[in-house]
Amino acid sequence: GHPYGFVDRIAKMVPFEIGMTLEKALDREKDLKELYDSEEEVKVLIDMALQLEGLARNAGKHAGGVVIAPSKLTDFTPLYCEAGGVNVVTQLDKDDVEAIGLVKFDFLGLRTLTIIDNTLKNVNARLRRENKEEIDLNALPLDDAAAYQLLGNQQTTAVFQLESSGIKEILGRLKPDKFDDIVAMVALYRPGPLQSGMVDDFIDRKHGARVEYPHPDLEAILQQTYGVILYQEQVMQIAQVLAGYTLGGADLLRRAMGKKKPEEMAKQRAVFVGGAVERGVANSNANYIFDLMEKFAGYGFNKSHSVAYAMLAYQTAWLKAHYPAEFMAAVLSADMDNTDKVVNLIDECRSMNLQVIAPDINHSRYQFTVTPDHKIVYGLGAIKGVGEGAIEHLEVEREANGPFKSLNDLCMRLDLQKFNRRCLEAVLRAGALDKFDHTRATLMHYLPRALQLAEQHQRNDDTGQNDMFGGGQTIAREGGMEEKEEWDIDTLLAGERETLGLYLTGHPVDQYRDELVSIVGRNLRDRLAQPIKEPANGYRRKDANTVKVAGLLMHMRLRNSPSGRIAFLTLDDNTARIDVAVFADAYSAYKNLLVKDRILIVEGSISIDEYNGKPRVRANKIIGLDEERIENGKLLYVSIDGSEQDESQKLQLASQLIDTYKPYLGGKCKVQIRYRTEDEGGEVKVGEQWKVVPDKELLRRLSRLNGVLEARVVY
Repeated sequence: GHPYGFVDRIAKMVPFEIGMTLEKALDREKDLKELYDSEEEVKVLIDMALQLEGLARNAGKHAGGVVIAPSKLTDFTPLYCEAGGVNVVTQLDKDDVEAIGLVKFDFLGLRTLTIIDNTLKNVNARLRRENKEEIDLNALPLDDAAAYQLLGNQQTTAVFQLESSGIKEILGRLKPDKFDDIVAMVALYRPGPLQSGMVDDFIDRKHGARVEYPHPDLEAILQQTYGVILYQEQVMQIAQVLAGYTLGGADLLRRAMGKKKPEEMAKQRAVFVGGAVERGVANSNANYIFDLMEKFAGYGFNKSHSVAYAMLAYQTAWLKAHYPAEFMAAVLSADMDNTDKVVNLIDECRSMNLQVIAPDINHSRYQFTVTPDHKIVYGLGAIKGVGEGAIEHLEVEREANGPFKSLNDLCMRLDLQKFNRRCLEAVLRAGALDKFDHTRATLMHYLPRALQLAEQHQRNDDTGQNDMFGGGQTIAREGGMEEKEEWDIDTLLAGERETLGLYLTGHPVDQYRDELVSIVGRNLRDRLAQPIKEPANGYRRKDANTVKVAGLLMHMRLRNSPSGRIAFLTLDDNTARIDVAVFADAYSAYKNLLVKDRILIVEGSISIDEYNGKPRVRANKIIGLDEERIENGKLLYVSIDGSEQDESQKLQLASQLIDTYKPYLGGKCKVQIRYRTEDEGGEVKVGEQWKVVPDKELLRRLSRLNGVLEARVVY
């Protein structure tokens, strides 16, 4: 019976971490403990929650688990069906199902298979048009240099299983050049092998470090992994070759090692060592090899699983290397319901020099598509607020009756129950109606009238009436739309960000590019081109490589640490991106400035991040652009063109300038005005009493005055 806000406030105090419990939260979070001790309602609520925590909340089913029995399942296991459900499941969990002897298969539905299928459809359609041989995925050569170069260069965004920053770093060190290397990568990139040093051993040995085998007979088994016991199958083979195990017995050994049961392991050690000694292996060496197997069996990966995943990884790398536009269009289509992923994938397209074209009401389909000149056309399905059914209706109408000619034509021909006003506003703000040759402001202004006319036309059709001037046919030709001044760049880009999740036709930083460079010295691309001399952990030193960078705050990730909350930011200035670490002291001082889509100036030390190998700034000071102008702006420079103004207009402009400045007087920034006409020009430094506070609003007001060419802050 508590209100939502009361419970939500308490819930947010519980850290969002794997394995977190209420008991741990009370120990770690002082604010939560204080609330628990001081407020009776909170104490009662948490005490109740502590009693419920850990109980089975509901029955669930495995996403892809299928149980197979030799006869009716009810001969072996009780079954269960959710109320109103259709899927029958076992009442036993996965472990008990195996314990009673049933076979359990996991069938995974992988989105990657759809991506590959869609890529091939588009590529093969193009190859057919060009009279070229179509691609048979099952016949791909596994030694393609371009695919391995892509992997070694860490260009693996959207490549199956190989796209995390951590595995990219390992690929850069490994430089894979054969299929077995990819198989090994899939098996190695897990917490156990990473922490055990197996990954470093594998990479070092691939690049020439000495490989030693525990016994000569094991060379054939461990050669492909450079002497590292990596796969469960290798554990089984060692037991079979060295100690005479049957394959069935070797599988039982593998399971016992994985479960680490002491009694079972003691039995298996006796069997293994006895069998090995019988075959001429020294007792001490047999025990050593058993210890080695036991150690790595806990990390061992199923090789058949790894090979299957590695094949998908190779296929996606091959497609990305050879048909990048079709591949990235398929990936974007698969993730179009996840805006954050779409944003990252569009960034990847740009890094690959693939042009992504804005959505177009007459050419875009639901999914992302590719033009004959290898450009990617934005899919209408990625526009927020436009459903698949609405787009399907639009595509059917477009196929049947041709392209839409105007806003009125669009509204007339669509069923406004299926493609409603909200959908129309979304596609308009996304830029999909730009080909109608009107500003977005004009189209938005006249949209209500176009909808009204379309609805009236529909009512007339329903009642069999025509208006006296011929009805909708003349309306569809459009007229009487007085052009409205386009929205300012901030409004335009905000519309794109709201509907597409990203800035597609511009960037908020563009209008401030020169100003930001004057503040920080160089843009991010040029900054990142500068050498960084400090070692990998240099970012911990406050005096290391001091820099000043600026950009739009695109992403922010928060994390708790023993010293307090820390933030990891990504700044973007449309030339490059850079990561910024804001540790506890700086976070406490500047957390109010850390707002997404805000332009920030950051001072700090730059170094190479030891985890992903990329440059990162450790922030010492953070300031917003407006605050930077007010704090460090020395001069407000205003340029005026009076060449086509008469005396009354000049007087009016002077009056408007005075009225504009008045609310902002009292700052530290001097004012300088440059005035020019056709015949003459000059600059005037305004008196000390006209010093202003040069914030964003003053600059905006000045730039809108008739005759003002430029208003900018000089540092």
